Amino acid sequence: MRIHSFVWAAFFAALTAVGGWIKIPVPYVPFTLQIAAVYLAGCLLGPKIGALSQLLYVLIGLAGAPVFAEGGGLGYIWKPTFGYLLGFIAGAYTCGSLVHRFQWTRAQDIWKANLAALLVVYVFGCAWLYIAMKWIAGAPLSIGQTLWFGFLLPVPGDLVLCAVCSVIAARVWPRVRPIMMTRGMGG
Repeated sequence: MRIHSFVWAAFFAALTAVGGWIKIPVPYVPFTLQIAAVYLAGCLLGPKIGALSQLLYVLIGLAGAPVFAEGGGLGYIWKPTFGYLLGFIAGAYTCGSLVHRFQWTRAQDIWKANLAALLVVYVFGCAWLYIAMKWIAGAPLSIGQTLWFGFLLPVPGDLVLCAVCSVIAARVWPRVRPIMMTRGMGG
């Protein structure tokens, strides 16, 4: 991997951390701006570097840096929201794969990739939320409650971010792509 790729991955890991500090408290799953960094990392960096940025973010948090929405450290694995963090990695990869494979440059196409990433993040997040509440916290949620608190409550804000990031990516990509291509990163 080239140093430029790692620098971009680190930059988007930092953006994800900043997005975690901007939050609106909602029961069980706080609404944050982290998903915006996931969308943009996948769209602009491609599947591998985009996913690497999110993996780097998760590893930094697990190492103890307070970069997650509710702190950091290895014990964060046991938090009900840890699945969303794992979903960020898969979501960035999914988004990047779609945008780069199909060479999507229009906002409406990028929106589809962002929506796919959002669904991937929520699958990981809701599954972990259900498991963590049932077997770790000892306060089980029904599947309906899990979907309510883990998906339906936070998804409206994330859909807005999905659309906003689609427009941003569509406008930024033509300017960033030549840089990425000369550095051997772009798709």
